[in-house]
Amino acid sequence: MPISPAYQPDPQFDALGPDFADPVTAADFPQTLLRYRNDRAAAQVGLAGLTDAEWIAHFGRFEPLPDNLSRPLAMRYHGHQFRTYNPELGDGRGFLFAQMREAGSGRLLDLGTKGSGQTPWSRFGDGRLTLKGGVREVLATALLEAVGVPTSRSFSLIETGEALERNDEPSPTRGAVLTRLSHSHIRFGTFQRHAFEERPERISALIDHVIAYYYPALEGAQDRPAALLEAVTGRMARLTAAWMAAGFIHGVLNTDNMNITGESFDYGPYRFLPRNDPNFVAAYFDQSGLYSFGRQAEAVFWNLRQLAEIGRAHV
Repeated sequence: MPISPAYQPDPQFDALGPDFADPVTAADFPQTLLRYRNDRAAAQVGLAGLTDAEWIAHFGRFEPLPDNLSRPLAMRYHGHQFRTYNPELGDGRGFLFAQMREAGSGRLLDLGTKGSGQTPWSRFGDGRLTLKGGVREVLATALLEAVGVPTSRSFSLIETGEALERNDEPSPTRGAVLTRLSHSHIRFGTFQRHAFEERPERISALIDHVIAYYYPALEGAQDRPAALLEAVTGRMARLTAAWMAAGFIHGVLNTDNMNITGESFDYGPYRFLPRNDPNFVAAYFDQSGLYSFGRQAEAVFWNLRQLAEIGRAHV
């Protein structure tokens, strides 16, 4: 691999310890056909010089990047799904693959996956992603980034040569593995897991980690949990306003889909409004309209309240 001076590996999440993630192995796919590579994003983390063969080795077979995580990490978290608490969650078809600094800004960024195979948190899922779902995420991130919405970026999409069975689209359907570039994959649900397990020392460690790597201006705050909550609330308010201005419906605003850095990610049944309609629903399974376009601010506020309760009860 040609090492660019812009490539600055900095794997930090693993330092939190084994209570926060599980080392896993990526699926061995029968094929690895490159369908999309984001060279603009790759240049920002020093990886644009990879040949296609090297790209596939890292983002199709998940050979470790130099001086980075030696094994992928399936992150542990819980979450409220349609406001019902689910303690069985975690990275069920993805993992944290690498962390590095962004050229220029110095931000710590993650490379995380979707569709990379089964993990201890897959439950009864196959750990896979459809090619159609991967293409939809590429399109969502490209448009959201173009209109100024804080979003993860689709970094790579590789078709895997697998035929997948799905109950919500014609099957068999083609499989793929997506890699996204994100500011962080730490979720509201990451905090919720350790609150559920009544481990305040883990919550304190997570707060320290998030402040150190994502909110360094808060290092000297007298009340660090309160200062972090205020900062996260501000970012989530700006994100929600950006969704509304763009006419965008995320579709599934569960607490495990809320990123601690206020960046939109994980696009499943999203939609862009064909017209201004507050009752428009993106997900066919959202029968009550809980996450309709006009209720997105309410949903995000509800999720922030769950995060606030953790700070009040456990720190």
